[in-house]
Parts: sequence; C-alpha cells; structure tokens
Amino acid sequence: MGGTAIALAGDLGDPDVPGQLVKAAVAEFGGLDALVANAGIANPGAICDVSLEDWDNMFSVNLRGAWLLAKASYPHLKQSHGAACFTSSMSGQLPHAGSGAYSPSKAALTMLAQTLALEWAPDGIRANVVSPGMTHTRMTEKMYEDPQIKKAREDIIPLARIGDPMDIANVIEFLVSPLSSYVTGQDVCVDGGFSKSILSHIPGRPTSSKS
Repeated sequence: MGGTAIALAGDLGDPDVPGQLVKAAVAEFGGLDALVANAGIANPGAICDVSLEDWDNMFSVNLRGAWLLAKASYPHLKQSHGAACFTSSMSGQLPHAGSGAYSPSKAALTMLAQTLALEWAPDGIRANVVSPGMTHTRMTEKMYEDPQIKKAREDIIPLARIGDPMDIANVIEFLVSPLSSYVTGQDVCVDGGFSKSILSHIPGRPTSSKS
C-alpha cells in the first residue's frame, strides 16, 4: 500500500519489553503518532481457583504491559499530539462468571485508559478503548470450530454473526485517526449489539404487534 512497516516481537509480560518496542519504533520512524495496545491473554476459571502465578501473569500482560507502553509512548505522543487506543473486552464491561482474572484485568485496563485520557488531554493526546464482543480470532478459533457453539452464539447477536478482526481494526483505525479528533475517554463496544440485547432474552417479555 506504499507504506513502510517493521515487525518487532516481545513478551509484554516482561517489564523491559514495552519500552524497548517503543524505542525501536521511534528510532525507525523518528516519532510516534499513535499507540495501539492490543496484546492480551486469557485463562478461564473460577476466581477462587486462580493461582497467584496465573493472576499475576494475566495482569502483567493485559494491564501492566499496556501501562508501560503508555508511559514509554507519552513523550512522543505529546510531541505529535497523537492518540492511543487500548483493546479491552465486553468482559471488562460486564461480569462473566468463570473468566478468572481476565474480566478484572480488562476492567482495570479500561479505567487506566480513561484516566490517561484525562491526564493527557492538556497535552493534546487522546486515549480511547475498543471492547470487542464475540470475535473469531486465533485465540477463539477452536471454539468456533464447533458449529453448534458458533450457531448458538450467532443466534443471540442482533447482527447475527460472529465478529471478524477487521470489525475491531476498523474502529481502532477511527479512534486513532483525525476523524475522531473530538473523541477521548470513550469505551466503544464492538459486539454486533449483543451487550445491549439483554432485555430481549427475558422469557415472556411483551412484544409489540402491528395490526
């Protein structure tokens, strides 16, 4: 597409890696216009069954890694009046039994981003959150290989399909672009309407009829 890209790899659970990634990107391109903190891991289980190691690992990647990326990016985003987008989850908006430390870490990530939005606003930096709903990714691929599970999930999503990674990427692109120059501190749920459809699932709920 006529652009230039470099691939960098690292474990965001390692506290030294976020700063190294930002430093390498700035060295290559001379600055930073946007930060997208998208890395995340999940390990389902009951809260009281989660080990200390698993809890710390979840928060180190899902929350601390994003925080350290933000800290390292801040001076460069201040210079460019750039923007940041953090990938949370609808599980960070609504409680989900059996999600282990995932939902708490994602809820904390949303609050981190919204706090940064207020602290960074005087510097002309925007910070927003995108919260995906049910999305077909490499992390969820095995689940959607089961046609019954896939169909059952599609049946409760108002738009009647599982999300695609591009559905999420398109919103992220908007949130870090000049098109959203007056948007900051927002949490945009990209879930095909699922999280707003809870009242529709009440048995015996009255429905309107037209004669």
